Amino acid sequence: MANRTDPTAKSIRGTNPQNLVEKILRSKIYQHTYWKEQCFGLTAETLVDKAMELDHLGGTFGGNRKPTPFMCLVMKMLQIQPEKDIVVEFIKNEDYKYVRVLGAFYLRLTGTDIDVYRYLEPLYNDYRKLRQKLPDGRFALTHMDEVIDELLTKDYSCDVAMPRIKKRWTLESLGALEPRKSVLEDDFEEEEEREENEQLDGFDNGVDERDYYHERSPARERDRDRDRRRDSHRHRDRDYDREYDREYDRERGRGRERDRERDRDRDRDRDRDRYRLRDERDYGRDREREREREGRERERRDRDRGRRRSHSRSRSRSRDRKRHAHSSSPKRRGDGAEEPKKKKEKKEKKEKKEKKDDGTDHPDPEIAEANKLRAALGLKPLK
Repeated sequence: MANRTDPTAKSIRGTNPQNLVEKILRSKIYQHTYWKEQCFGLTAETLVDKAMELDHLGGTFGGNRKPTPFMCLVMKMLQIQPEKDIVVEFIKNEDYKYVRVLGAFYLRLTGTDIDVYRYLEPLYNDYRKLRQKLPDGRFALTHMDEVIDELLTKDYSCDVAMPRIKKRWTLESLGALEPRKSVLEDDFEEEEEREENEQLDGFDNGVDERDYYHERSPARERDRDRDRRRDSHRHRDRDYDREYDREYDRERGRGRERDRERDRDRDRDRDRDRYRLRDERDYGRDREREREREGRERERRDRDRGRRRSHSRSRSRSRDRKRHAHSSSPKRRGDGAEEPKKKKEKKEKKEKKEKKDDGTDHPDPEIAEANKLRAALGLKPLK
């Protein structure tokens, strides 16, 4: 709310009056302590007291480009838009020189071309000293007429772009302005009157008035001198305007060159960013391909490892099967060899049993011999 323009204020050059100050400088003014503490709630009447307290002028200073109190008051005048009579009184104030500079600066921003020349050109005769704060924070000595000349001829003043105004000789040719009258013309007229008085004194001393007027007419000569001086002032103003146009064209050419250089730097940065993005994309694509390749290699290795494992597993199974077959086969062979032994043992046991049964193993040899005979005959053995 404190930074809004007065609702009753009129637009200047088709825009909000505060927009005559660049956005960066405007935001720095809004954030400054002087604006928040000293400029809050100021009106056209109370602003005069703050302007009388000024002791220097300037735009911004320091590393972070802080605005000066002078620039804060200019911004406040753009916000409240005081009446033209108040601004003119600021300019006509001879007691406080910084009040005069403040009014002149505001009129240069918001006034018409005719008002600017009409109210600011008389200030060329003010040669009082002023303190100006430089961008590095130091103070420099300047004069009122130098500040007015900067406002009328330069494109920038106190870090603010000045609106374009018509040339003076253009307004003179249109009849909107009278030819500029120098302050020295009164001194010239006094000098002419003194010369005329001396000439009249010469007439009284015996000079033939008819011969004098035949040779030279004072009135005609005076008019001719006045016209010559006026023409010289007009030519000087035109030369000054031409020099101003040349300087403006040079500044504009430098500005265009700076714009071209800025565009080239921007294109160079854009190309660098584009190449970097392309390299990043290529690098990402290469990394993706590398990951896919590694994935395929890993899958192939896993398949090969699985094949080798299955092959070794099948080989181990076959080996176990053979080992099992090899270990079980001797048992069969052993069983086949043991069967005749068992039969033989059974046969021997049976024979022993038969021997025992037929009595042939009797301890008495005669009885054993007799039992053999009996056994051959099929008779029971003897006990």
